[in-house]
Amino acid sequence: MASYEFLAGSYDAFTTDVDYPRWCSYIEKHFARLKKPVHTVLDLACGTGSLTAELAGRGYEVTGVDLSAEMLALAEEKCRDLDPRPRFFCEPMENLRLPRKVDACVCCLDSVNYVLNPRKLQRAFRRVFDCLEPGGLFLFDADTPEKLESMDGQVFLDETENEYCVWRGEYASRRRVCSFWMDIFRREGAIWRRGEELHEEFAYTMDELEAYLKEAGFVKIKRYGELKFRAPQEGEQRVFFTAHKSIKGE
Repeated sequence: MASYEFLAGSYDAFTTDVDYPRWCSYIEKHFARLKKPVHTVLDLACGTGSLTAELAGRGYEVTGVDLSAEMLALAEEKCRDLDPRPRFFCEPMENLRLPRKVDACVCCLDSVNYVLNPRKLQRAFRRVFDCLEPGGLFLFDADTPEKLESMDGQVFLDETENEYCVWRGEYASRRRVCSFWMDIFRREGAIWRRGEELHEEFAYTMDELEAYLKEAGFVKIKRYGELKFRAPQEGEQRVFFTAHKSIKGE
C-alpha cells in the first residue's frame, strides 16, 4: 500500500486549506535575515509542487525533490510555464544528490516526520548540509509528539464534489509512529474509483531533531512556533527549525 500513489490525484483538492503564499512569505522573511542573498532553493519533499511554484513565481531558481513519482508528475505539470522553470528529481531525502549546491533548502508540511527510521533522517540532514553553499539555510517544520499522540483514535473526513476521503489515526507508543489509514474515492467520469493508502509519521522530539542537525554540522539552530518568529509555546503542534551552514572563518 504505497503512500501518495492514489492520493496524488486528489492531494491538491484535499489541501486547499494550506496557505502556500503565506508559507512562502514566511520563508522569504527568513531568507532576508541571511548575510548572503538567496537565489537557488531546494524544495525537499516538494509533493505536487505548490510551494515550488510559489517560490519560482517570486524569482527563485528552484529544484524540487520528492520520493513519489506520481506527485512529481503533477508538480512538473503545475510548473511547466514558469520562468525560471523548476527542475525535479525523484529520490528519497536520505539519498539526496544535486547537480550543484543551493543557497537554501526548505522541507515543509511535516515531511521530516515521514522518515520513520531515525538513522535515515540523520543521513538526510547530512545530505542537506552537503548540498548547501557556505552560509546556506535549512528550514523545516515538524509535527510534535503531542500532536501525533493526540491523533490516536481520531477519524477525519475530507470531501469535495469529485473526491471523498475518510481517514483514521492510530498511534503506537512503542514504535512512536502514528499511522493514518485512508479510504479515498474519486469520481472519474461516470464512475467512482476507490483507493486505499497508509501514511505513517514518526514522533521525533524537538531535542532529537536539534541533535541530528548538530551532528550533521549545522550551527545557529533555532526553533519557532508555527509560522511565527517567536519560540514555540507549550501545546504548539508544529515547530519550525532554522539551521545554518557556517561560512569559513565564522
